Amino acid sequence: MTQLDTSPAFIGRHLQAGLDAALEDTPVVCLLGPRQCGKSTLARHQDPARKFFSLDEAQYLSLARQDPEGFVAELPDFVTIDEIQRAPGLVLAIKRSVDLDRRPGRFLLTGSANLLQLPQLADSLAGRMECLYLHPFAEVEKESKPGRFLQTWLAGELTVELIGSRSPSPSELPGRLVSGGYPEANRRNPMRARQWLRQYLASIIERDIHDVARIKDGESLGKLLELLSHRTASLLNVSELSKVSGNTRRTIEHHLSILEKLFLVRQLPAWHRNATKRLAKSPKIHLCDSGLAAMLSGLTADQWLGERGRFGHLLESFILQQLIASAGWTDPDLRFWHYRDKDQVEVDLILSRAGKIW
Repeated sequence: MTQLDTSPAFIGRHLQAGLDAALEDTPVVCLLGPRQCGKSTLARHQDPARKFFSLDEAQYLSLARQDPEGFVAELPDFVTIDEIQRAPGLVLAIKRSVDLDRRPGRFLLTGSANLLQLPQLADSLAGRMECLYLHPFAEVEKESKPGRFLQTWLAGELTVELIGSRSPSPSELPGRLVSGGYPEANRRNPMRARQWLRQYLASIIERDIHDVARIKDGESLGKLLELLSHRTASLLNVSELSKVSGNTRRTIEHHLSILEKLFLVRQLPAWHRNATKRLAKSPKIHLCDSGLAAMLSGLTADQWLGERGRFGHLLESFILQQLIASAGWTDPDLRFWHYRDKDQVEVDLILSRAGKIW
């Protein structure tokens, strides 16, 4: 009997060209991003003939942890290893393999934790690995549009004609904000999407945090993320978070670093002409996905008119995420900042590259 293919249709990712280019000249390419953002799908689609091993599968994970050298030695010359952060010992084995054979594109790795913030992994592959960051769907990817807004705007070439004759209806915006970018959430109606996001977060807290840190109380990490969802696009105040949560400042800072490693939050640094003074200024905290922030803070699209202040913060985080995702495939050298002076004059977002600012 013929079995029907019920898998969702592949939606092209704008990072595809960058991934292809990296595999053409680099021995190890690592595709990083949060769980369920589409890394495995993109990796499989990049070359369906490439052998694919997921460390979420118990048999492969056990072998990789018990005998990293043997595991790598038995792999094909060109291979994809999914969720590499689950077996850190593989990295040294991959390094030795690459030092013997530096052909480009040999290893395509994916990771749901930021390897560059895990020194034991990143240092081992220095000079041998390129990291690319895949985000949840940007709006242009959902719409299958080219995604040249950022590039066109930075070049000063944005016109009304390029934007298009039809402006989005204001009624579309709340739904887009609370949907966020996770592919699975976007395949569901709003109520089912919120339930998926709850289960997604629970899974990360129960399992994934142990891949990046030793932590006894995952529940306190979840509570901190919920507190941050009410403060997204606000100045980070560790002392206030410590007081509200009942945790020490050191615990809050440790938990923040874990949430950043798992691509759930980001700190947007403060801009100042003097690079030294930037370090002394407070960053802004942003949840990386507006759908997750909306679920945690209890915002739904029908609250748009009554909760304009809260939606304003959500919108700011949403726009930042769209631009950072776009920079990943158009202009990776861009850096992002916020600005606030002693008189409370604010700029939500500043972009810089090679001394030029926008």
